[in-house]
This record gives sequence, structure tokens and C-alpha cells, in this order.
Amino acid sequence: MTTAASGRSLAAELRKADPALSRFDPLDRILVHDDFNTGTHGWIELLGNYDGHGNLDTVDDHMRDFRPPQLSSCNFFDVGTHGAMSGTYALKVATRPLAGHTGVAIRRLTMAGRGRVQFEAYLTFKTEAASEENQAAAKAGAGEWDANLHPSEQQFGAFTIATDICDGVRYHCVARYLNTDLDNNLRREWVYPTVPEPTPREHFEGKLKLPPTADFTAPDPDDWKAFGGPQELCYNEVPTKVNWHYVRWLIDTSTRSNIELQVNDTVYDMRDVPVPPYDEEYGSLQNLLNFYVSVRTHTDVRNFLYLDSVLISVDW
Repeated sequence: MTTAASGRSLAAELRKADPALSRFDPLDRILVHDDFNTGTHGWIELLGNYDGHGNLDTVDDHMRDFRPPQLSSCNFFDVGTHGAMSGTYALKVATRPLAGHTGVAIRRLTMAGRGRVQFEAYLTFKTEAASEENQAAAKAGAGEWDANLHPSEQQFGAFTIATDICDGVRYHCVARYLNTDLDNNLRREWVYPTVPEPTPREHFEGKLKLPPTADFTAPDPDDWKAFGGPQELCYNEVPTKVNWHYVRWLIDTSTRSNIELQVNDTVYDMRDVPVPPYDEEYGSLQNLLNFYVSVRTHTDVRNFLYLDSVLISVDW
């Protein structure tokens, strides 16, 4: 065995001995290991760009109210404190109770090389457990309780994991779990955008004007396409039963492409999923490597995405 191979084997054994790392399957170099029991670890609200005078009034309408992520012990009205998968706290990203509202948390990094990049996380998603909005949405046809299927399951819109990368060319790799469509019909499938994400510069130049509740990743629902077939994730009957899902997403920054997505025991080949680049260049973004997660509600009910922990690794 070569010295390099021996070193990789030793590193793998050391990771297996660490309960916080052994739940993951990282590439050779770990860039980020965020255990939210010890803080937010740089995950922060995504705020749109504003002018050079610090005038926040110039932030695009649809980006003014994304809301900051919070540490949460997953408290619920019926069971009290649920806690995270391990320990007490998870990172919570939340929407307002307004159809079309989005909550976003972003992690900002840069690249020291090119190659495979892997995002791993344990996450769960839920809607508001008990609220007037929840009951009103159920009456409006978002689902009826049958002692197994809870109406809140059809009140959850979507969650997204995505990147913002620039190596001279700017592009976004994106994977979204579309739980329901805009009419609250269950879709339960993974989708990707066929167009680049609109940017503040495009808005500033008058090329696009989005309403406050626009889908900032790809505003037109027709610009999302499904891949891999439907996947039903464990919701577990009521909005206060929290079951954690394993997600592993692999991309390649040397080819600006997706590779694969694993969600629990299902692996999707994403090599044929296109990644549309921007036609224009964007300054001051060289080696940009950002990750973001978002949650989007399609009803007047708050939606939540919880992250227990995140690990980002590379093979540079």
C-alpha cells in the first residue's frame, strides 16, 4: 500500500470512530462540518444586493423578507421539545404564512481547486403544527385527515439545495424536492431549473421585475423539470413527528455539472441534468462556492426546513 493510500485508509478509520462524522460518507478533504448544537456556523439569511450608499430600499422586492435561519430545538405544542437528530439544536429555515413566501439560508465559501464537491446533510421538513391558517387551508381543499394522511402534508410546498458558483462562468447547480404544486396537489418529486437564476443586476437593468412572492430560483413554474421519478419521503402522519432524512449531493466544478443525488436509500443519476450558465460575466465573484437551502410554501401556512448537521467535502 502506498503512503497516500495508507493515509486515506487511516483517515477513513478515524472518521468511522467519530460518531459525528461516521454518519457521513465524505470525499477526501472535509471543508465544512456544521453541527448546529454549537451555533449557526456561517449559515445566514440571503439578502439581495443594494446600492453603494447602503440603501436597503434598493433590495429587490422578492428578496427583502427571506428571514434569517434560527437555531431550534424543534418545539411543538403537543410534545414539547423534540430536539435534533443528535443533541438539542437544529438549524431552522422558515417561511411566513403567505403563499409563495420563501425562506433561505446561505453558506459562503470559495474554491481552492476544481473537482468533485459533495454536500451531505440530515434534514427534515414540516408545516406549522397548529394554526388558524392550517385549518383554513384544510377547509380550502389542501387535504383531509384520515388518521394517517394529515392535511398539513399537502400544505408543504418545496425545499431546495443549491449552489452559486463562479470560475469565470457563473452557474447554479440546483436540486429541489417539490412536495406539492401551486394547486397543493402532491407531486413528491425532484426537479431542476432549466434557466439560470435571475440576478439583482438583471433586475437593476430592467430586464426582469419580480413580485414579492416570486420563486427567486426560477420564477416560471414551466421552467422546472422532473428527474428520477417520484419519491415519497417520510412525513409520519402529523407535523410534530420529526424523522431525519439523509441527503448526499455530488457535483463537479471542473465540468460545471451534476453527478448524483442520494436521498435515504435512493440514488439518482444526475449526469444528464443540465446546469444552465449565465451568458454574462459577473465581476468580483472569482472562485465563488456558495451553498444555499431554501423552503417555499404554496399555502398561507408556515413551512419549515430543519438541518441537523451539514458536511461539505471535496477531492481537491
